[in-house]
Amino acid sequence: MFNHEPPGYECPFCTVLRGGDTERPVADDIVVRREQATAFIASSWWPRNHGHVLVVPNAHYENLYDVPPEYAYRMHDLIRETAIALRETYGCDGVSTRQHNGPAGDQTVWHYHVHVFPRYADDHLYGSVPARVPPEQRRGYAERLRAWFASAAC
Repeated sequence: MFNHEPPGYECPFCTVLRGGDTERPVADDIVVRREQATAFIASSWWPRNHGHVLVVPNAHYENLYDVPPEYAYRMHDLIRETAIALRETYGCDGVSTRQHNGPAGDQTVWHYHVHVFPRYADDHLYGSVPARVPPEQRRGYAERLRAWFASAAC
């Protein structure tokens, strides 16, 4: 009823969670993996918000309507940790999160995920358009966040 994933859909997030690479996310984008949730650097960035992170459940659930509470709770924990990591490693002024469900809600990947954006004064996040970023450009952001998670008492 609330699902829009087409038959035969090859989920790019599930591929990355299995250790594979896709056209967009690659396994090297993973920042931290917990039992039920994983955070990785997004493959598309907004002009003034580089290095934003996606947090996903480790099992395939299409959207907010499908994700079970035990995954939602663990995702929220990881979203919070990611927000703290962005503040401490990027030196951003704040953090925004956002999540989309269904075509009318601008969902483009049929795997539940939450965006965690570094925010800066006058960055105009909501008035700008994202662009794809090559893995080489994402690598430094992933390394910084991996180092933070490795040293943090989360």
